[in-house]
Amino acid sequence: MRASKVQKPVKTKRPTEKPPRSTSAGVAEVLVEIGTEELPHQFVPPALALLKESAEELLKEYRLTWQTVRTLATPRRLTLVVEGLSKQQASTMKEVMGPPKSVAYDQAGQPTKAALGFAAGQGVSPEDLQVRRTPKGEYLVAVKHEQGRPARTVLVELLPQVVARLSFPKAMKWNGAGIRFARPVRWVLALYGGQVLPIEIAGLRAGNRTWGHRVLGGDRPIMVRDFRSYSAALERNGVIPDQDRRRTLIEKQIAALSQKMGLLVHGDPELLEQAVFSTEFPVVILGSFKPAYLEVPEEILITSMKEHQGFFSVREKKSGSLAPHFAAVVNNKPHTMAQVRAGNERVLAARLADARFFYNEDRKIMLEERTKQLSQVTFHQKLGTMCQKTERVVELATNLAETQHDHTLVVNCGRAALLSKADLLTGIVGEFPTLQGIMGGEYARHDGEPEAVCRAIREQYLPPSLEGPLPKSLEGKILSLADRLDTIVGFFRVGIIPTGSEDPFALRRHATALVRIVVDLNWTLDLTQWVAAAQELLNKQGVAAAGGSSEFGKDTGDNPIGFIAERLRFFGKTVHRLRDDVMDAVLKSAVRGPFDLVELLEKMKALQAIASRPEFDPLIVGFKRAHRLTEKEQWDRGKVDPAKFQHEAEAELHKRVEDGKERCAQMLKRRQYGEALDLLVALKPAIDGFFGAVMVNAEDPVIRGNRLSLLKAVDDLFLSFADFSRIVVQNQ
Repeated sequence: MRASKVQKPVKTKRPTEKPPRSTSAGVAEVLVEIGTEELPHQFVPPALALLKESAEELLKEYRLTWQTVRTLATPRRLTLVVEGLSKQQASTMKEVMGPPKSVAYDQAGQPTKAALGFAAGQGVSPEDLQVRRTPKGEYLVAVKHEQGRPARTVLVELLPQVVARLSFPKAMKWNGAGIRFARPVRWVLALYGGQVLPIEIAGLRAGNRTWGHRVLGGDRPIMVRDFRSYSAALERNGVIPDQDRRRTLIEKQIAALSQKMGLLVHGDPELLEQAVFSTEFPVVILGSFKPAYLEVPEEILITSMKEHQGFFSVREKKSGSLAPHFAAVVNNKPHTMAQVRAGNERVLAARLADARFFYNEDRKIMLEERTKQLSQVTFHQKLGTMCQKTERVVELATNLAETQHDHTLVVNCGRAALLSKADLLTGIVGEFPTLQGIMGGEYARHDGEPEAVCRAIREQYLPPSLEGPLPKSLEGKILSLADRLDTIVGFFRVGIIPTGSEDPFALRRHATALVRIVVDLNWTLDLTQWVAAAQELLNKQGVAAAGGSSEFGKDTGDNPIGFIAERLRFFGKTVHRLRDDVMDAVLKSAVRGPFDLVELLEKMKALQAIASRPEFDPLIVGFKRAHRLTEKEQWDRGKVDPAKFQHEAEAELHKRVEDGKERCAQMLKRRQYGEALDLLVALKPAIDGFFGAVMVNAEDPVIRGNRLSLLKAVDDLFLSFADFSRIVVQNQ
């Protein structure tokens, strides 16, 4: 013990004081931290992704190699760590294009002023200039060997660019530096191999200091040498810099709290993400509220806790019912937890009291009464009021329900559509827009509406995403389908169409939901007819069209059917892993017939299944040959005349095609897509025999025309299923 006490002041052996690990074997470590005022939690994950992406792109651009790039963040800091960075930039040969050879040399082959000036400008001698042949002619080229610079020198140029590439939904300026950032930058740490990099960001010179937690870390700066000392020192000062560690810590605390109290804390991923990026030292506490508030629908309580306070709701472990408790993640390690808990309980009580007041007041007016006020609510300036939208949705939902020949279903769907938007005028939805539909269903139940109507109103906004749950009731599916169809067709009619990443009215999400609902219903619906019906309703209301086309097969960017087709393609690829060429083949054929989502998807799945068979690719090769010949000649004339056949292979192919036409049509009508494809595959010997026995481009124009007509019959038979010319032969 005495010996160890004597040696204790020798601090060079402490882990945080070790020389940086990155100084060995020609590589070094880079550590950059941007210290800020507290960042909004939702800004941080995208900033982390962009920070990593920008760093890797610029390192590659500047010819620096590295082993790993990591990004860390808390509300007060964005951190970049590059491990194993090469100490020297890679050298390169650089070619600079100069004047044309014809201008650079005179008739005697001597360099002109143009060549001499170019050489001087590039720092090379005229004798070292080279000539390169290009599509535009011969040009002079200066070939320069660019020696790699030390990484430290390169980083001084590179790192400010990495930070400059960061962008945020909202940014501000706070000093004369002119930089825009989500929140004011208060310090910059930048180290390379343990040494400070002389860079300036946001008007601040980089140093080797950081700061700890506002409360737990005090107000003294922390000296840093490398990432190891950085992490250890921050944790001693109340900061866990690694967001993944904070996430794990929160999850473990929630699990331990649930186990101890015999409760179930609702594991909301959004709330967990918020807690991770709102804290530097997360501590989970359990609070309570008055059981009397449980008389309010649990969706209101859960939403109030989540959106107003960022609290996790809690359920009873045995019954699964909502418990009068909440879990909060605080950014501190308080000495008196009771005070923190009491403060959170006091704030939540006020919020719940407001929610209960809104709920009680809302129930004093029936939903049907509120529908009369929808004429005062604008859906969109080009598409009229919410009352007009409701009228359109009532008509569409009723007509869709009528296809099922169930009078009760028709009545319930019409009633649900009529009341579907009335909750937009309630106090609760005004306070919590995410409860649209949910509160409508709750208030409809209070008003004594049929349960099927209440359920449909509640489910009208499902599914919220590709993976989200679908409506469970048939009425809910029909109402959701009608509402989304009206929205898509309406915005396309007035020329508001998604472009690139711009989709302000979430039309892609609506179209994907429409595809999922129709596929789940397994309904035979020709969407071209329903799009036309939706357009006619808009026309009756006087909604002016802004151009574009509703016809599928034209530009998919300006018509609803083409737009929905693209979402079917997205659905097929992400959910069923369908090949692009397979989907292209089937969708191309949809131009020739009804646009039935279920039929198209089933065709795609059947075609992909048979495309893996060994005889399929050779069949496609033969079909494409026939397709190219008829397409080249634009051949659509005349019937096949068996009397003009000169070889039995022509007769055999004709017989097989004629036999297959009716059989294939019946199979497609019965949705026996696998059997129909088997029939087409069985044509392979006859197609091969035809091409092996005869020459299509015969000298006799009559014979040639008859053979082209036969190939056109083959082409038409295949096209009745899909456009097989779109299929990519896999072994080529």
